[in-house]
Amino acid sequence: MHFELTGEQRDLVARLRDSGPLLSTPDREAGGRSAWETAAKLGVTGLCLPEEHGGGGLGALDTALSFEALAQGGADPGLLFGLAAHLLACGIVLAEHAHGDVRADLVAGLCSGAVVAGNAMTEAQAGSDTSRIATTAVADGDSYLIDGTKSFVSNAGLADVYVTYAMTTPGGGHLGMSAFAVPANLPGVRVAEPLEKLGLTGCAAAVVEFTGCRVPRDHLLGAENAGSGVFAKSMVWERACLPAIFVGVMDHQLRRCVDHVRGRRQFGRRLGDFQAVSHRIAVMKQRLESSRLLMYRACWLIDRDDPGAGAAAALAKAAVAEAAVDNGVDAVKVFGARGYLAADGIGQQLLDALPLHIFSGTTDIQRELVVKGLGI
Repeated sequence: MHFELTGEQRDLVARLRDSGPLLSTPDREAGGRSAWETAAKLGVTGLCLPEEHGGGGLGALDTALSFEALAQGGADPGLLFGLAAHLLACGIVLAEHAHGDVRADLVAGLCSGAVVAGNAMTEAQAGSDTSRIATTAVADGDSYLIDGTKSFVSNAGLADVYVTYAMTTPGGGHLGMSAFAVPANLPGVRVAEPLEKLGLTGCAAAVVEFTGCRVPRDHLLGAENAGSGVFAKSMVWERACLPAIFVGVMDHQLRRCVDHVRGRRQFGRRLGDFQAVSHRIAVMKQRLESSRLLMYRACWLIDRDDPGAGAAAALAKAAVAEAAVDNGVDAVKVFGARGYLAADGIGQQLLDALPLHIFSGTTDIQRELVVKGLGI
């Protein structure tokens, strides 16, 4: 088993880690476009998309390494989350399932940063159970009429296109769902005010309503009623690669904790000289490294088209979620009162980590996928 990165991978990681500060404070003016333009210049908006359309052509492991490096360098986790949604939940889908000119135009736009993508799957009554989505798409000549409401749409308001899932065979459950590329400027698309979140504020999220929205038939992604398969593959990529953001944050967080316990003194001793503190740091390191290895393994399996990649990605996401939240709590304890101050950012890292247990399928859902992978 080989753990060393190649020279090319080391160069990629070093370049993006050094570039992290350029993405540290998302510009919320003009819809945050300036931050995305910076990300596009760094090649982040097209990391894993085809080179023929201007993308980086990276596999899952190199994509994860890229997000980890940016977070290590201090890039805003919310902005990185939005970029990951753009790439993993949307870009992968568009590159593999869009057709003809629609594919070429949208994927090239995603790579250049001219087009921002948002994923519209979740609904008020359909979270982890995607078979319950109520949004419908009715064939009407050379178009589909889409009606429904999507919630928690990442990049909503900023996005130029929404990868949208709707029932083309009502009552068909997973076998009746289809995927569409819905341009945000079509009549019948309305984006509500951004949702106020506790964390990941660098990524806007909102409710998106579709009312009699006429979508050209050539914007169907894949085949009709094949949306579940389209969505499932994108989720394997998202579950494996998106947690890299939080692995990078944990790495940065741990370094700050080590510096703090080396420098701060209480009762005439360094904090790090107290075993209760030093052992807490050791456990934080253990969680970080073990979850990182599970993530790398899942990405490695994706790159090899291994049938076990889905279960491995689920296992990795669950591990990173638990590690990031537990390390976030421990970091606040290490910093004491300072850890609760907004200015130091330690408490915010905990708030940013909490949604890991929710998005891309809850941690409980990940465990169900692991169990199925074991044949139970």
